[in-house]
Amino acid sequence: MTPFNESTPKRALILIDVQNEYVSGNLPIEYPPLETSLPNISRALAAAREAGLPVVLVQHTEAPGAPVFAEGSHGWELHDSVRGVAPDLLVQKTLPSALAGTGLGPWLRQRGVDTLVVAGYMSQNCNESTIRQAAHEGWAVEYLHDAAGAMSYSNDLGHLPARQMHEASCIVLQSRFAAVLGTAQWLQLLRSGERAPRDNLYASYRRARDQAAEAA
Repeated sequence: MTPFNESTPKRALILIDVQNEYVSGNLPIEYPPLETSLPNISRALAAAREAGLPVVLVQHTEAPGAPVFAEGSHGWELHDSVRGVAPDLLVQKTLPSALAGTGLGPWLRQRGVDTLVVAGYMSQNCNESTIRQAAHEGWAVEYLHDAAGAMSYSNDLGHLPARQMHEASCIVLQSRFAAVLGTAQWLQLLRSGERAPRDNLYASYRRARDQAAEAA
């Protein structure tokens, strides 16, 4: 793996949808457990504040009466772990990506941010959508996999447990779209001023082929 580039990153912390809906509401996060992700979100937030990074809180909003994230409902409200935070920017969104039609992108560019540090919920939906769009628009992304989380899905195509959902999403993102790392590792990088190492799709594929050949 090679660094995104050799310059010192100019980071912003993007905390996506840390809302009651995912904690005590109708979409409870299953994996990693909230007992893991919420403290790591708080650790990342404290470190970002100490380092002087811009902090962005993102809040998903649906129309009143919606089954989840209905504006003004308890589930829509920010969770206590971030509610008392005075963010540099509060983003209200109605689509999965925090960059879709919100003004977040221009705000970040005006401040010279080149690296988005993403945490929050949920892994395979709003986090992944934001990360993919950020990569397409030219930002480097550092994704804190243990400060995020998923829940299980079941539909006409089958059933996917939360752990498999989260891990599969992280593996795909690591192969092309982000540097996926734990909060403790990210805190070390923040102290050193270094960028997170990046992987690539071809190397990920070759490792999988080599592992299959060894197991045969």
